[in-house]
Amino acid sequence: MLKGHQSWIFEKKPKIISTATVVGPFEGQGPLANDFDIIHGDLYLGQDSWEKAERVLLEESTQLAIEKARLTKEQIQFYFGGDLMNQIISSSFAARTLSIPYIGMFGACSTSMESLALASFIVNHNGAKYALAGTGSHNASVEKQFRYPTEYGSQKPPTAQFTVTGSGAAVVSLEGEGPSVTSATIGRVIDMGITDPFNMGAAMAPAAVDTIEAHFRDLQIKPSHYDLIVTGDLSKVGYEIAEDLLKRHHIPMEETTYKDCGMMIYDYNKQKVQSGASGCGCSAVVTYGHLLNRIRKGDLKRILVVATGALLSPISFQQGESIPCIAHAVSIER
Repeated sequence: MLKGHQSWIFEKKPKIISTATVVGPFEGQGPLANDFDIIHGDLYLGQDSWEKAERVLLEESTQLAIEKARLTKEQIQFYFGGDLMNQIISSSFAARTLSIPYIGMFGACSTSMESLALASFIVNHNGAKYALAGTGSHNASVEKQFRYPTEYGSQKPPTAQFTVTGSGAAVVSLEGEGPSVTSATIGRVIDMGITDPFNMGAAMAPAAVDTIEAHFRDLQIKPSHYDLIVTGDLSKVGYEIAEDLLKRHHIPMEETTYKDCGMMIYDYNKQKVQSGASGCGCSAVVTYGHLLNRIRKGDLKRILVVATGALLSPISFQQGESIPCIAHAVSIER
């Protein structure tokens, strides 16, 4: 059901009946390591290119999510997926392996919640019995495309972020047990004129705040409705900007706990990640791993995940375009 201008209420409360998270070696050294299903010790994952390794991440997370739901891929009606590669090839090639009816999407790093929102919408309205949502990223493939290859050895400013090597997937259904998806707010594209690909947090923060404000307005609730609100991957710089903007917009975030996935997955004291994490895999593995585990344990009752994405491309950057951004919010409860 449409609520307000840009939000959906899921009356049937679709369940996330299974999730799976697969990460690389660097993520396995971080504070959330115990919440991941598979930790690879090699960035190549046995492949001969970074892009093929990224595809394998998606194949493994989606297949494992299906197995953990005690289903076969033939029982899944639709797979909603996307990534950061040109023409979302990682997701499309993974869909080739899965052979599940596929709806490809691009929301940059917001794809984790974009795909979960649409999968939940379809299931809530009986468009599917089982739907699969998934996304992922690979540090070496994404850094090469949007910034500079790691091998180049360029020095990065403190505002830069570190792309997560990881993939997260979830199976959504009205049948079974698991946390419920209760609502979603689809964000607008916000562009504040920032052109620096080494300052994505600053570019994405206004979009995150715009979606959070819309979510509270549409649903007529306050931050206290949630035990925890997390943004996708603003990291240190973007998180501080978002906090300031939320205060300016008179949104009482002090009523709840507000964190950022980009600041949760790595240990700033031990891992050199500049401002923090980014990438499609960031909010996906933090949410489907750490946060949903906390919900299952009863540590959290109700959370709002606001995944953010920078909608630039190598071509748009080279032509001097600014960086338009978006954020999608999904509420999940025990």
